[in-house]
Amino acid sequence: MGWLHKKLIRPLLFRQDSEVAHNKAVNTLARVSRNSFALGVMKSIYGSPALPSEVFGLKFPNPVGLAAGMDKHATAVPGWAAMGFGHVELGGVTWHAQPGNPPPRMFRAIPDEAVINRMGFNNSGAEAVAQKLRDWKNSGLWPQHPVGINLGKSKITPLEKAAEDYTNSFRALRDLADFFVVNVSSPNTPNLRQLQDKTALDEIFIALQAENFTRKPILVKVAPDLSFAALDEILELVVPRQIAGIVATNTTITRPQTDNVALQKIYAETGGLSGKPLRTRSTEVVRHLYKQTNGKLPIIGVGGIFNADDAWEKITAGASLVQCYTGLVYEGPGLAKHIVAGLRAKLNASGFKNLREAVGSAA
Repeated sequence: MGWLHKKLIRPLLFRQDSEVAHNKAVNTLARVSRNSFALGVMKSIYGSPALPSEVFGLKFPNPVGLAAGMDKHATAVPGWAAMGFGHVELGGVTWHAQPGNPPPRMFRAIPDEAVINRMGFNNSGAEAVAQKLRDWKNSGLWPQHPVGINLGKSKITPLEKAAEDYTNSFRALRDLADFFVVNVSSPNTPNLRQLQDKTALDEIFIALQAENFTRKPILVKVAPDLSFAALDEILELVVPRQIAGIVATNTTITRPQTDNVALQKIYAETGGLSGKPLRTRSTEVVRHLYKQTNGKLPIIGVGGIFNADDAWEKITAGASLVQCYTGLVYEGPGLAKHIVAGLRAKLNASGFKNLREAVGSAA
């Protein structure tokens, strides 16, 4: 199936605008998601073998999840489990519905297997997403794996009211998901990354935890462009604000050097870069966070994961879970299954009894 995707399906999709192709793929999965028989067929083809793990109090059937940005509107919630993922992070979701930035706003850097996006948190708003999630729960098709929600700040909300904005979204969604991720690291909302400042982030978490009556795990997603010193400041909030973990990392505003003129043109586009060029830096951030916390803080590793080797690199650097986005674009729907199968083989070859033993083993 991987050969079929790369030789037939991907070339057809790549002839289309990136966002158009993305929407077609997600909408197709949405149709599958509404049919239990179709979900069963998909699971028989793409379902992952078991590789269970327990992280921040939640049980994951396998460590490979879908990163935020792929299913912004909770369009295909049951479908991702059938595609073999061990969890999904929906969104980003903002309190106010917003169209995002004007298109074109997504670009492929195919020779480097990368994507640049400046979507700008386009979504239907927290209350609309909450209703969509209620509908999925009532359908009887809700997935068996953990479902997370990525929370962003509305573009129209000033920075000084960011805590209120995030809290409004959390209040609307808190009973409908298993964990939440505070996104203060997207490069596509003006000044958003300023909220990674310790004081601003502290205010956000104080407000969120005041509404977190059932103690849902709340994580924070950080940028790969932060210095280690800035990351250490964020870590100072982990204990007092009960931060459950860190998602490392978001997309980067840096660009790789290239002599390819066509690539130079793509890399001149503004937005966040994801994919293979991000892999090394995101792993460096994972390793640093793991060392600084003595392995006591769960980390979700994101950035440039295309195969089991990439996932193993993140896990042995200190990630308890991993997530994919751009890898799915380039490798196709069999990605999660192949990664999980590869991780099982690596565990057996390395002599580890379970995934937890492998986490941070190379840090």
